Amino acid sequence: MVKLGYTILYVSDVTKSVEFYESAFGFSRKFITPENDYAELLTGETTISFVSKELANSNLKNGFLMSKQADKPFGIELALVTENVQEIIDKAIKCGAIIEENPIEKPWGQTVGYIRDIDGFLLEICTPINQ
Repeated sequence: MVKLGYTILYVSDVTKSVEFYESAFGFSRKFITPENDYAELLTGETTISFVSKELANSNLKNGFLMSKQADKPFGIELALVTENVQEIIDKAIKCGAIIEENPIEKPWGQTVGYIRDIDGFLLEICTPINQ
C-alpha cells in the first residue's frame, strides 16, 4: 500500500518558515535538524516538511524553481481546512502571508480563499466539504 507521507516545501530559511506556520496556523514542530536545513510540522494526517534551498540543490543536480511571493504561484496548492476561513486568513496575513483571492462560497457550499505564505507557496484556506 502507498500513502501520502509528506509535502515538502523548498524554502530560503527553514526556521523562519516553520515559525510562520506555527504562528499563523497553530501547527506544532515535530522535528528540526541541528543544521536547520530540514524540519517537520505536526499538521494532522500528512506532514508538512521544509527543506533549505541549499539541501534541495544538493539533492537535485539539475536544480529547481524557487517559489517567491513576487512570482505567480506554482500550479499546486496546500489546502488547510478550518471552520473559520476569514479568521485564519487574517491571522496568516498578520504573520506575513499575502492575499491571493478573498474567500467566496462555492456552489457546493464550501467557503474557499487563497493566500501565499512567506515563501510564495499557494495555500487554500477552506471549510470542510460536507457530503
